[in-house]
Amino acid sequence: MREVYLDNYAATPLLPEVRESMLPFLGERFGNPSSLHSRGDAAREAVEEARERVAALIGADPAEVIFTSNGTEANNLAVKGIVAGSRRKGKHIVVSAVEHFSVLHAARTLEKQGYELDLVPVDEYGRIDLEELRALLREDTVLVSVMLANGEVGTIQPVAEAARLAAEKEIPFHTDAVAAAAHIPIDVEELGVQALSISSDLLYGPQGVGALWVKRGVRLIPLLDGGVQEGGRRGGTENVAGIVGMGKAAELARERMAERSAYLAGLRDALIAGLTSRVEHVQLTGHPRERLPWNASFVVEFIEGEGMLLFLDQRGVAVSSGSACTSRALKGSHVLTAMNIPPEKAQGSILFSFGPQNSMEDVEYVLEVFPPIVERLRQMSPLYAKYLKERG
Repeated sequence: MREVYLDNYAATPLLPEVRESMLPFLGERFGNPSSLHSRGDAAREAVEEARERVAALIGADPAEVIFTSNGTEANNLAVKGIVAGSRRKGKHIVVSAVEHFSVLHAARTLEKQGYELDLVPVDEYGRIDLEELRALLREDTVLVSVMLANGEVGTIQPVAEAARLAAEKEIPFHTDAVAAAAHIPIDVEELGVQALSISSDLLYGPQGVGALWVKRGVRLIPLLDGGVQEGGRRGGTENVAGIVGMGKAAELARERMAERSAYLAGLRDALIAGLTSRVEHVQLTGHPRERLPWNASFVVEFIEGEGMLLFLDQRGVAVSSGSACTSRALKGSHVLTAMNIPPEKAQGSILFSFGPQNSMEDVEYVLEVFPPIVERLRQMSPLYAKYLKERG
């Protein structure tokens, strides 16, 4: 049986070059970057080289990059740290309704602590309404957070335009770029943001390491106390091997982005065209053009995503239903809900996410095995039986 991995939004394979860069720091080149001896110097130099590579990927100053344990920590540090640093100005926060839970839940936690939270609505494609955002901004707003692109439905947000609206009122703007960083060009100055989060594992680097860029001059209160690491902004001994791997992955992402993204977009478009033409009652979710090159997401009417996922797994195809963080929860995606997709349709969400290891043969295999799975599940679906009866 053919094995096809199309769940690259949940986890990506480690690139061979990245693995090779990490191995010395998992063995003979171990050391603590805070140590004053030569072994510590070597570890510190490796971390700083990685910092430069990560900064180059997003057009940033290396001194403004903070390494974290993952994208979730980076988002939490941005939201909670910037808000805490601005508490004298006010207690109002604005985030989009389709943010990753590491932003939404961080904002909800602050709401329970007395902050006021407003969510920016989105259209049927998952893009924020800029006029709604403008109307929500106030003199006491201390943070706006809008993701650069949504990994669940692929929609790319108008972040530069949104950041300009926040800049008019001198409000710090954070963007979660985890889903976008390896696949679309990013320049923090052109975007006009003050903070940006990325994660190593979606750069085809190791899991367990991420980064937050914070523009110089933005006050940030640390979440983790304990040491002077990361310029006093994130205590704890650095994950040297992981950081080195992230640096190498960032370097490769910068070098290969144009070729990689064009290749993935070709696979994405072939799958979208194939599924929507071969299977009835399938709807593409997310923006049809302004979307990530690796993302093909759908809702399939009359059946549930979990059923499709499990039957595809039996045929060797790994996918997700909604985001990886909600795939074990039998409830509708908050992203699809915000897009006003009815709950009964949202239950049929499925996400195919491509990586450079995938091929057109993988797409053809999915197009072969997926339609019979949909048909089989619909034959067991009372919703589909009702639809056929009403249709006559």
